[in-house]
Amino acid sequence: MTQTITPATTTATETAATPRAAKAQGAIQSAVRIVVSFLFLCHGLQGFGFFGGVDGAGGSVELGSWPGWYGSVIELVGAVLVLVGLFTRPVAVLLSGVMAYAYFTVHAPEGLLPLQNMGELSTLYCWIFLLIAAIGPGTFALDTLRRRR
Repeated sequence: MTQTITPATTTATETAATPRAAKAQGAIQSAVRIVVSFLFLCHGLQGFGFFGGVDGAGGSVELGSWPGWYGSVIELVGAVLVLVGLFTRPVAVLLSGVMAYAYFTVHAPEGLLPLQNMGELSTLYCWIFLLIAAIGPGTFALDTLRRRR
């Protein structure tokens, strides 16, 4: 026996609310992407001695050192690209991986849980960038403008 599924009927107010909800969702995605990438930019600048540096006293990572200096460069460039919404998905995957690497090489050896090993920021950035990669940059992004052309 075959069962036929009919679409549910919608009212005029439900139909009118859908485009508004989609616009709001895209704007919120963009806002989250912009705020997170700005904060991550500040995080990357710490490697170069800004905002208290890597040691809280203005210290920076040694020029050309692995992984600190290269990680800071990747964080800076990646944060700027995600901030403006250019190549957002691949860059967000890269930044997620950078934070996963940081967590497992720096924080995890100090303890099992992020709260114990001070890895909360690495963990949050890792998962937020993975989410940005999955859902996209939102409405206000250079990627969105490029797609419209």
